[in-house]
Amino acid sequence: MAPMTEARTVLRGGLIVDGAGSEPVRADLAFRDGVIEDVGVGIDVRADDSTVDVSGRYLLPGFIDAHSHADGMVFSPGIQLALLRQGVTTIITGQDGVSYAPGDGNYATEYFGALIGEHPSYRGGGVRELLAAYDNATAINVGYLVPAGTVRFEVRGYAHGPATRDELARMRELVELGLHEGALGLSSGLDYVPGLYADVNELTELCQVVAVEGGIYVTHMRGGYETKAEMGTAEVEQIARATGVPVHISHYHGPSELLIGLCDGMTARGVDLSFDAYPYRRGCSLLAMPTLPPHLLTGAATEVVAALMTPEVRRYLLSTWFPALNDTPTMGPEWPDDLTLAHVGARSYAWSSGMTIRDAAAHAASEPADFVIDLLIAARLQVSVVMAVRTQRPYDDLARLLSHPAHVMGSDGIFVGSHPHPRGWGSFAKFLRVFVRERADLTWGQAAQHLAGRPAERFGLADRGILATGFVADIAVVDPSKVSDIADYRAPREYSVGVLDVFVAGRSVLAGGELTGELAGRGLRRSTTPTPSQ
Repeated sequence: MAPMTEARTVLRGGLIVDGAGSEPVRADLAFRDGVIEDVGVGIDVRADDSTVDVSGRYLLPGFIDAHSHADGMVFSPGIQLALLRQGVTTIITGQDGVSYAPGDGNYATEYFGALIGEHPSYRGGGVRELLAAYDNATAINVGYLVPAGTVRFEVRGYAHGPATRDELARMRELVELGLHEGALGLSSGLDYVPGLYADVNELTELCQVVAVEGGIYVTHMRGGYETKAEMGTAEVEQIARATGVPVHISHYHGPSELLIGLCDGMTARGVDLSFDAYPYRRGCSLLAMPTLPPHLLTGAATEVVAALMTPEVRRYLLSTWFPALNDTPTMGPEWPDDLTLAHVGARSYAWSSGMTIRDAAAHAASEPADFVIDLLIAARLQVSVVMAVRTQRPYDDLARLLSHPAHVMGSDGIFVGSHPHPRGWGSFAKFLRVFVRERADLTWGQAAQHLAGRPAERFGLADRGILATGFVADIAVVDPSKVSDIADYRAPREYSVGVLDVFVAGRSVLAGGELTGELAGRGLRRSTTPTPSQ
C-alpha cells in the first residue's frame, strides 16, 4: 500500500516574492508534505485541498537569521513567537566561535551563558546529537556552525599560545566530524577566550577542512570593527586566499564607505565574501568585554572572578584602568551612561536590569567602577549590556551597508535577560519597515533576497530560501503596509506586527499572530543537493 500523504494546502490571492529577485507577482501557491508543489495563477482547488485566503498580503520565503544567539533559548515559546512575528523560520547558531558542541556544553554555558543560555537537553556528544535535539522540539529551524573556540577548548582548554602539530590534527578531526554530522561551516570569535589565541596558521588549517567539505567560514573578526576593521579583514582575506574557503563576516559594523571599500576590494581580488549586519545603531556584549583589561580576560570565569576579588587587582582597576578608560575615544567619561544592563546573572542585583551603570551605581550608593567590579564578582561574569555608541550613524550610511549585494540579515539576537537589545525582536521587521517601505532603499524583491534567498545559498541550505516548485514550504505571509518593529530600547521584548501567518515545512506554526503549538522546526543539516529548477 502506498504511504498516506497530507492533504494539499493552497494559499490563494496573495503576491509571491520568490527570494530569487523577482518583484511581487500575483499568484497562488500550493504545497503538500512540506514541499511546494505549484506556484501560479489560478491553481485549481480540489475537493480535498485545504485553502487559506492571503489576499492583499505578500508570500515570502521564511527568513533566515544568519547570526543568532538563540542556541539555548529557541525552545522557549516566547522566543519562537518573537522570531515568527518577524517572519523568521530559520536561525544560524554556533556563532562567534562559542557554543555547546562538540563536548559537554559546560564551557559554552559558563563563558557565553549570558548570551546563549543553557541548552535544556544537550549534555554532551557532538553536532549530530545537538542537531537532533532541535528536531520537532521547536517551531524554528536551527542551523549550526562548528565553533572554533569550543574546538580549541576541547583540545587545549584555556591554554595560551599556538597549538602543536598533534593538537592541530585533533582540531581538524573535530571540525571535519562536525561538518560530516551536518554543520554548515566553521565560526570563530577572535576577541573571545580561547579563540583569541588562535593564530592565522591554526585558522587556515581548520578552514582547509571547511573548504574541502564545501562549508563556509564565519568570523567575528579580531581586534574590533568600526574604524579598526581593516586589521580584521586583512586576516580574513589571508585565510580565504590560502584555502579558497567562502568567508562571511559577522555583524559587520562601521562607516559604510570604509566597510564597503574593504569588502569590494576583497571581492575584486577573488575572495568569495558575504557579511551580515542589523538595522540598529547600538550593540550588545558581555559587560566584562568593554570594562575590564584584556589581560584579565584570558582564562576561565572562575579565574577572572578570583582575580577581581584580590585587593591588588581592585586597586589597579580603580587607580589605573578605569581612569584610563575615561580617556579612550571609544568609551570616554560617559561610559557609565552608555552601558545599560541587559542580563544580570545574580539575584541580589536583579533590580539593576534595564538601568544604566551610572544609575545602578547611584542606587547602590557606589561609584560606577566599584559597582562594575562588585556586579561581575556577584554574577560570576554572567552580565550583558546594551552599548550606545558615542556618534549615532545616520540611516543613509546604514542603508548603504544593508543594501550591498554581499549583505544578508543577521540580528545578532540575544534573548537572555529581562532587558535585552531589541534586535532579537525587531531586526527583520525594522529592515522591512524602514529600508523597504519608508525609505525604499531596497525593493521587496531585493529584500527577499537579503532575508532568505541569499543566506540559504551562502549557508548551504539548497532546498530553502526560494518560493518555487520543489523547495521546502517555509513561508512568511506578510502585510506590506503594516509590517513593523515595536520593540525599542525602553521596551525591548515587544513583538513585531504585520506577520500573522507562518508555515514551516508546510505546517502552520503561526496563525493569526499566535503560536499554533506545531513544532515543525528541525536541526538543519548542510545540503549539497543542487538547487531545484525554477
